[in-house]
Amino acid sequence: MNKLITSIVLCASVAAIQLPVSFSADAAGLAAQEEKKKRKTYLPSPNTGKKAGKAFEAYSADDIDGALAILLEVDTSKTYDRAYIDRFIAVMYATKGNHEKDAIKYLKQAVEPDVLNEKDQAESLKLLGDLLMATKDYKGAIKNYYAWMDFTGETDANVWLKIANAQYTLKALDKVIGPADNAIAAFGDKPNQNPYILKVTSYYERKMFKEAIDVLETAVQVFPEMKVFWVQLGQFYTLVEDYPKALATLDLAYKQGFLEKESEIKVLASLFAQSDIPYKSAALLEKHIEAGDIKRDDKNLSAMANAWHAALHINKAAGYYSELAKMTNKSEHYRKSGVLYKQDEQFKKAIVNLNKALELGVKNEGRIYITIAESHFYLEQFKQAYAAIKKAEKDPKSRKMARAWVSHIKDTADRKGKSI
Repeated sequence: MNKLITSIVLCASVAAIQLPVSFSADAAGLAAQEEKKKRKTYLPSPNTGKKAGKAFEAYSADDIDGALAILLEVDTSKTYDRAYIDRFIAVMYATKGNHEKDAIKYLKQAVEPDVLNEKDQAESLKLLGDLLMATKDYKGAIKNYYAWMDFTGETDANVWLKIANAQYTLKALDKVIGPADNAIAAFGDKPNQNPYILKVTSYYERKMFKEAIDVLETAVQVFPEMKVFWVQLGQFYTLVEDYPKALATLDLAYKQGFLEKESEIKVLASLFAQSDIPYKSAALLEKHIEAGDIKRDDKNLSAMANAWHAALHINKAAGYYSELAKMTNKSEHYRKSGVLYKQDEQFKKAIVNLNKALELGVKNEGRIYITIAESHFYLEQFKQAYAAIKKAEKDPKSRKMARAWVSHIKDTADRKGKSI
């Protein structure tokens, strides 16, 4: 802003030189260019020019207040002189800072009669738009940016971006897309991420997820190094339940080092599990839990244990369920770990955890007693196996299976010469 203001002030000197202006080659630009050829060029009257010169000298000496004092005393009824001085005053207030309202007041007065020389009028319209944006008069800013484009016949990427931002702030979400597209086109071979972000946000807030995906699919090609677009694209695919594309996108983002947040890594792990790739889900969670990137809490341990179980890594699943059981003191976790330890032939650990589950209270006691009995049996602890199977026999749900085990335990114990 300061550079712009300084430029305007320098052009406002009494001996201002009018530089050639470049125009776009479209029809509107050519029409505006023809109009400018007819536009009169004015000079301030000698008295006004003299005072403006003194004001410029004060400004050049960093005496903005002195420059303002000179300019505010100028009394003229001539239309061009008045516009010329009002513009100079506006620029001084803008340069001074914290005087945006004063700057806007005088700048509006300067552009209203449309008599300023071509370059001054153009820059004043643009500056007025910027000042109105700064004071949150977004409708006024939009009006002046369009007035600047109509006057100059030019298109400017940053002006279109400001219009898109203003429309978004006004919650005119449907009016964000056009200016954002114009900004993208105007930026050309030097793309800017912001109009893409505005378009995605506009579509998202209107729940137009497929349109947002279209924008993001382009954005990841234009800005392949930008994490935000990869992550958002993966998330939008999940919103439309296109899980294969969501997985492929987030997996590629992860491999590029773009997934850093706990929530992002957990989404990828969940997609692996949902896509019947439990090993990758479990390994991903384990890696980042051990690294401290993901909290070692009951929800995350449960997800990891389930994934290892689904991947048929029974030992790991049993170990994590056991840790989870100690963390939460829940009988269900003790039961799961005990059953898996038994499946993995770690019978002593199975017995300990299953007994703890019984102690805390479970629904299907009979089935747990059978598993305890089996564990004791394979350890050739026939007396304990028999005691457990008799308890299982008392449960109607497990009675039939328990009776089959009773005779088997007895026969095996007799054959091995063991007392029960």
